[in-house]
Amino acid sequence: MLRRLLARLFWAVSPWTLVTEPAPRRPSVIIGAPHTSNWDFVIMLAISWRLQIPLRWLGKHSLFTSWRGPLMRALGGIPVDRSAPSRVVREVVARARAGEVFGLVVTPDGTRGAHTHWKSGFYRIARETGMPVVLGYVDRTTMTTGLGPSLELTGDIAADMDRIRAYYEDKAGYHPAQRVEPRLREEGGGAPHPEAGSGPVDPMGGPVPGAGTPG
Repeated sequence: MLRRLLARLFWAVSPWTLVTEPAPRRPSVIIGAPHTSNWDFVIMLAISWRLQIPLRWLGKHSLFTSWRGPLMRALGGIPVDRSAPSRVVREVVARARAGEVFGLVVTPDGTRGAHTHWKSGFYRIARETGMPVVLGYVDRTTMTTGLGPSLELTGDIAADMDRIRAYYEDKAGYHPAQRVEPRLREEGGGAPHPEAGSGPVDPMGGPVPGAGTPG
């Protein structure tokens, strides 16, 4: 109740307008893009609290140390130990099989740094768990934000990414110059499909370095 009240207050005073599809009714991977500002996290919380979506997001293990741990977990954070990334996938699968409905937020265009491609972690998690991908967005051009369509990934990386690119084509983040084109390195050809099982998944990005899967 408190979270929904805070969300109502946020949307009442925010310069952003919530324009959104309904909350997903099954466990879903939610893309947050274009991700160009720390404010994106606040906006995503406000969206999830307004739509009453149990939110989960992946964070570096170091974010959960000391006093920050309980706060981060209360906000839906799941710590990722990159030395054992498959644990996160197992946890996500277990939550889904237990009947929990949640949105796993992933920002595939990175952490607002200099990137040329999206990270493929969201694609790999969605394929391994069978979860749909919901296209969350911010668009500074129209000052709107929310959840877009839900996609079932086919395993044809290029075709799936074409649909994702078409949706984000006219979306601009808070800092438009930092926008990263929705494109995976695996689209170049020769890389195995995510379901091929050639290496463990790094949930924070692409394949685990040194695991045998091209990134």
